[in-house]
Amino acid sequence: MNRVMAVAVLSAVTLLSGCAQQGLYGTSYSRSQVGQAQTVQYGTVQSVTAVRIEGRDDGVVGSGTGAIVGGIAGNQIGGGSGRTLATVVGAVAGGLIGQRVEKAATGRQGQEITLRLDSGRVLSVVQEVENGQFFNPGDRIRVLGQGRSLKVTY
Repeated sequence: MNRVMAVAVLSAVTLLSGCAQQGLYGTSYSRSQVGQAQTVQYGTVQSVTAVRIEGRDDGVVGSGTGAIVGGIAGNQIGGGSGRTLATVVGAVAGGLIGQRVEKAATGRQGQEITLRLDSGRVLSVVQEVENGQFFNPGDRIRVLGQGRSLKVTY
């Protein structure tokens, strides 16, 4: 049974490492945005504040994987009805832990960019930091928009 536990833990790590969020960069696009017209505005960065973008905690991968691993671990304890109870408790605890691990693993470094458009309008946009590079006050930027979604790029 130790081999089964090792396979379950390895599977959990593999699944959790694959649950990274799609980038929230100024240069990343969802499939639904491809081919869609966007407005383009130009402006200047006024200020930049480092922020933390929360990770996802929808529980699909984290709690599911955690529940499986916890259930297998719990099943290794005791016998009879004690084993059943340990399996259930292990699955519930593993699911809760897995959800927290997923949220921590998918959190991202972000930046709140306050900018003044050439039109005079002042905006604030939060997006993920790309390649460790923050925008700087005074940078000339483009603001790409589609509906309520805005991206700041050079």
